[in-house]
Amino acid sequence: MSEDARLERLLDFLHRSPTPWHATANMAARLEAAGFIRLDETASWQLSPGERVYVTRNDSSIIALQLPREPLAALRLIGAHTDSPGLRLKPNAAQCAAGWLQLGVEVYGGALLAPWFDRDLGLAGRVHVRHGDGRIEGVLLDVERAVAIIPSLAIHLDREANNGRAINAQTEMAPVLLQDGGRPDLERLLAQWLEEQHGLTEVEVLDFELAFRDMQAPARVGIEGELVASARLDNLLSCFAGLEALLESDGRQGAVLVANDHEEVGSASACGAQGPFLGDVLRRVNAQLGEAGEEGFIRLIQASRLISCDNAHALHPNFQDKHDAAHGPALNGGPVIKVNASQRYATNSATAALFRDLCREADVPVQTFVTRADMGCGSTIGPITATGLGVPTLDVGAPQWAMHSIRETAGARDVDYLVRALTAFVNRAELP
Repeated sequence: MSEDARLERLLDFLHRSPTPWHATANMAARLEAAGFIRLDETASWQLSPGERVYVTRNDSSIIALQLPREPLAALRLIGAHTDSPGLRLKPNAAQCAAGWLQLGVEVYGGALLAPWFDRDLGLAGRVHVRHGDGRIEGVLLDVERAVAIIPSLAIHLDREANNGRAINAQTEMAPVLLQDGGRPDLERLLAQWLEEQHGLTEVEVLDFELAFRDMQAPARVGIEGELVASARLDNLLSCFAGLEALLESDGRQGAVLVANDHEEVGSASACGAQGPFLGDVLRRVNAQLGEAGEEGFIRLIQASRLISCDNAHALHPNFQDKHDAAHGPALNGGPVIKVNASQRYATNSATAALFRDLCREADVPVQTFVTRADMGCGSTIGPITATGLGVPTLDVGAPQWAMHSIRETAGARDVDYLVRALTAFVNRAELP
């Protein structure tokens, strides 16, 4: 697999995954193309050694498993998340002002708001409809054209705009999409778009979960194409890398990819890392293929390892003072081990040593990030999953700039570096 081919596949995945529901569907499609079998959580499972299976919850979180051919004794887990900060529609979103139809939004997660102004915006997400026969169905929608924009106020009317003025998400962030909109009728627009995309005609829109998306395509940037610029690199880059690694598993070891929704808003949901999804799945797997009983499950978890994969803050050339002088990861410098003494990251010296050895084995450079002692630190699904399951865990990620912006930047070479390290992990015969 060439590095360029892998990057093109990443760019395509990013473009086709504007929401967690789309990302999960696209990951499921690749898994099925590789022979993975979909499991239904409401059905009885009949698992066999060596099988490749996956399961989704809420259509926005996914767990995929390469079951070992030998008795189940340990798992190599890779964790990521499918959601990204952005603008979500309110339930009664339609509103009119100055002759324009606008849509009211909520800010999802810790989004950088300023970059959302003056961007060509599409709309995507999940819509639940009722068919003529009474059947209710959830349908993915991606209005893949610029239908809205959030226009900036001219500098002449706001002389303080460049002086750090706060942005009011309630009054200043509603996108405009139709002039002389008259009586707001969002359901009519949704029905029109569903007909265009899916050919659905005799359906009633019951409810929706929709978000605005940037219509600028993902791209390689830089004189030598050394950068990748796209929306949702945090954290679809990690989902992609974990999926690539799982698909390159040799099948001898037990390997798991879990990609949770709702990380950006705390992970407290049925399909988030703080919820029971992963534990539910692993208990069912262990009951059939491992040592029976709660003691057997605890033994499995303690013999396993989790790499929580979520992007890291790269050293910014214009803001070098925002990093500790000895811990400024470079783009294209390899994956980053993330460390925090207050356990905002789950890394310890034992799990970090394992990852350093994996990188040595895969001929991949490795870096370390610790936040400045006078600054706060974000977190990941790593500490949450480690707390819930008790599995020894490591936090790593590809370095990037502009985290939580509408358009983020990462290093092109870091994608291949991360995949190689994760592939070495899923194929590692012995875990320390």
